[in-house]
Amino acid sequence: MKLFDGRPENASGRLEREMRVYDLLDKLEIEYKRTDHEPAGTMEDCNRIDKILGVIICKNLFLCNRQKTDFYLLMMPGDKTFKTKDITKQINCSRLSFADSEYMEKFLDIKPGAVSIIGLMNDRENRVRLLIGKPVIESEFIGCHPCVNTSSLKIKTADVLEKFLPAVGHTPTIVDMPEYPCEDNL
Repeated sequence: MKLFDGRPENASGRLEREMRVYDLLDKLEIEYKRTDHEPAGTMEDCNRIDKILGVIICKNLFLCNRQKTDFYLLMMPGDKTFKTKDITKQINCSRLSFADSEYMEKFLDIKPGAVSIIGLMNDRENRVRLLIGKPVIESEFIGCHPCVNTSSLKIKTADVLEKFLPAVGHTPTIVDMPEYPCEDNL
């Protein structure tokens, strides 16, 4: 894996949804670094990608309420444990669970394994509420996928908050993420 500045020189073999990401980031004059890779299947794969980018890629969870009427994208540090009770209190939701992939594709034009804040560019009806863990906001850079899981980007957090989110019409809700021993609990 190598680290590149900006978009790929050649769009051959790339999905349209990925190229639309680069078009938008370039239009917004957001600088970004990119690495191309095989889909990450293990934590070791993720750690290699993180090392190339020099960031910790966020854990991005696509969630919904029990009625499947309210949808959420939660960005949290990859090393944090997610427990629904910690988030539901903060957003006044009685119960959260993982949303079906059909909603992910419908609202964000993303398939499982590629969930990312960048997918909000496809949520023109604002069906998905963005939740960001406080440590993510406090970091200098955000690592994320460009709507595909075969590339990863490094973007300044300030550019995401001050340029990208306003351009795509989303306002984040900052949530506290308590410290737990690292285990993947829902």
